[in-house]
Amino acid sequence: MNYRNIIFVFARLISIEGVFLILSAFVALYYGGSDFNSLLFTGLGAFVVGWLLSAILKQEKGKMTKREGYLAVSLVWIVFSLVGAVPFVISGYIPHYVDAFFETISGFTTTGVSIIPDVEVFPKGLLFWRSLTQWLGGMGIIVLSLAILPALNVGGMQLFAAEVAGPTKDKLHPRITQTAKKLWLLYAGFTFLEALLLYLGGMSAFDAITQSFTTLASGGFSTRTNSIGSFHSAYFEYIITIFMFIAGTNFSINYQLLRFNFSKVRKNEEFKFYSLIFFGISILVAVVLYFNNHWDIEKSFRIALFHVASTLTCTGFTTNGYLHWPTFVTLILIINMIMGGSAGSTAGGIKMIRVHVAIKNSFLELRRLIHPRAIIPLKYNGHSLSDSIVKSIMAFVFIYLLIFFVSVIVVSAMGYDLLTAMGSVATTLGGVGATMGQLLNYSGASDFGKLFFSFLMLIGRLEVFTVFMLFSRHYWKN
Repeated sequence: MNYRNIIFVFARLISIEGVFLILSAFVALYYGGSDFNSLLFTGLGAFVVGWLLSAILKQEKGKMTKREGYLAVSLVWIVFSLVGAVPFVISGYIPHYVDAFFETISGFTTTGVSIIPDVEVFPKGLLFWRSLTQWLGGMGIIVLSLAILPALNVGGMQLFAAEVAGPTKDKLHPRITQTAKKLWLLYAGFTFLEALLLYLGGMSAFDAITQSFTTLASGGFSTRTNSIGSFHSAYFEYIITIFMFIAGTNFSINYQLLRFNFSKVRKNEEFKFYSLIFFGISILVAVVLYFNNHWDIEKSFRIALFHVASTLTCTGFTTNGYLHWPTFVTLILIINMIMGGSAGSTAGGIKMIRVHVAIKNSFLELRRLIHPRAIIPLKYNGHSLSDSIVKSIMAFVFIYLLIFFVSVIVVSAMGYDLLTAMGSVATTLGGVGATMGQLLNYSGASDFGKLFFSFLMLIGRLEVFTVFMLFSRHYWKN
């Protein structure tokens, strides 16, 4: 294990984080906030330390191995959160460091749960940084670094493979740095478009930008205590719903759509399954809301679309008192959180491709039992999946659900009821900002509870295997 490689990656990334902290400091300066010094000093410190370390280690780094890539990617989210929490503590707005760390890792992992009871008392600079953590974490810190720092190439593919979500890593270009650039340009373009549409609809420039940051990241942090419901605008809800759906779509599909390459989109089974689940569940929830809440058809459909998109893409925005809806709808929303969006998107959860493959494989097993001598391959997108890929997907689904149920038991042991335990685990493991049960705000959780939920956020964001292989003794053997 060449630890110089790992420290070099950390140093470069910390200097990047410093730049974005300094940017947030200038936002604070523009709005005349008291948070300017805390953001500026933290940003300058991070940039200088990162730059000096990378300069010292640049000539001594070697080629990064896969093992080093997995370790670097797992630890960088923790290091980023440790540094990113500092302005909250120095400014005094979140004086307890564990709370600040929880809030920051919730941002970088795009989970969106919070310990802040009233975000509207926070100054603009800290709110901007809080939203920016989600935007940076959405497409991925490593992917960003590969896009803007080709010199980081100490094993780009190893870092890319360890961070990018899902069982497939679609490359838009033969060179990994070009793939990273295209992904981030697409991501930034959608963010700008949403911000523009929200601004033209009457939202302030600050709110439009920060809300767009957290929408495309599938994050769910809002600058308003009551989330998107604070704006009381059907137009905003429709716009944000559309971009939540986009954020939950594989970005390679978004890329093909923008190139009008509809044939590839039509052949993509995951996108069709994702769309079917999204609209099917939305119609079901809309019907329940229509008869239960006695709303008109448009409102029932709009609210259903918004909350299904919010939970399925693991964003976590809310507009209505969904906690008072029928238990049937609540369970559907929890299932949405567990399933998640598409692979290669910013959404969390198990991912649609794994859910779809698991379902198809289950039905094929019935055929194989009936015809034991027949060779019946599992095909996806017109190609036969190898047994190793199918086994990997089935193993992931099993381990994910095992972690879910074990974590529910742990949270229940903390004194919470079953709905709260299921909702909080689905939220933190799936990277969803919407909360259910007693934990509407996580400030009441113990320090152990906050750190446990932080761990769930990390393994959910890095898709279980990346983190858990570090606990294997085989990983550390030469």
